[in-house]
Amino acid sequence: MGIDKKIGRLKKGKLNLITDVKGVKIGHKTLANGNIQTGVTAIIPTENNIFKEKFLCASHVINGFGKSVGLVQVDELGTLETPIILTNTLSVGTALTGLVKYMLKNNPEIGESTGTVNPLVLECNDMRLNDIRALNVKEEDIFDAIKNANSIFEEGAVGAGRGMKCYELKGGIGSSSRVFELDGKEYTLGSLVMTNHGRFNELVIDGKYFSDKYPHKVLNEKDKGSVITILATDAPLSSRQLKRLAKRAVAGLCRNGSYISNGSGEIVIAFSTANIIKHDSNKILNLKSISDDAIDLLFTAVGDSVCESVLSSLYHAKTVVGKNGFTVYSIKDVIKKNS
Repeated sequence: MGIDKKIGRLKKGKLNLITDVKGVKIGHKTLANGNIQTGVTAIIPTENNIFKEKFLCASHVINGFGKSVGLVQVDELGTLETPIILTNTLSVGTALTGLVKYMLKNNPEIGESTGTVNPLVLECNDMRLNDIRALNVKEEDIFDAIKNANSIFEEGAVGAGRGMKCYELKGGIGSSSRVFELDGKEYTLGSLVMTNHGRFNELVIDGKYFSDKYPHKVLNEKDKGSVITILATDAPLSSRQLKRLAKRAVAGLCRNGSYISNGSGEIVIAFSTANIIKHDSNKILNLKSISDDAIDLLFTAVGDSVCESVLSSLYHAKTVVGKNGFTVYSIKDVIKKNS
């Protein structure tokens, strides 16, 4: 649940997870067996039917080396109407079909008395640890990840993060949250990352290069990884303001040493649970949003939370032996070896 280290000055949420935003739940399905090191992570934005009661949402592409689905409509309409599924690059199609089937089952009007649906699926490439060509993720894994969703969830080498590398150490899923006050009321912002980016000698912790104190033999390969960031808040923001929030995720990523390489896909989804857009809404909507003059506090929360979420993905991950015996060591094992 996050890490003990204090990052920034804002208070952490009770769980120090994205699920400190009420209604948000996270589910995993982990596939870990020899050459199979992959999985699925589901972000469930609400306990209600998200298709019938949509949230305001935005996306931001920091670097577009990715194969995500659904971003175009999110940017055009500014709404979220499905859970968000994370998986590996070549399983995006399967995840898309699985998520569509889930939405059809729960919304019989889709494609009949109303339009279709805009599923959101995002990915990172886990081919070094996982036999990605085997297409081991199945539709049932998407259903299981959604079914497993809870407010308390594992971080590290689990779910979609099972086969991911972060700064050439074992990465995966990380999360944290921050609490802030606006007009006397407390609000929460949480982040979840799937980390698969960076090179070992670029990792910065507490303003210092980690490799200077903890040397470790790595392949020092060209950075071709990615990092997916999900931001959730219960503060009332417009889709325009959510896009501004999403753009600030880079402040947290770069604090740990990322320079957003050419071959890396950095994509951010940000949504707010404060406004509900009913599928069959009135022609005039009554929406709340904060003043732009107050948004710096949320920018701070994004930077601090994303920075910690990346570190949390490293902190909670365990060493994994994957495809053809390829091994990626956890940060804890590297520290232990040098102690």
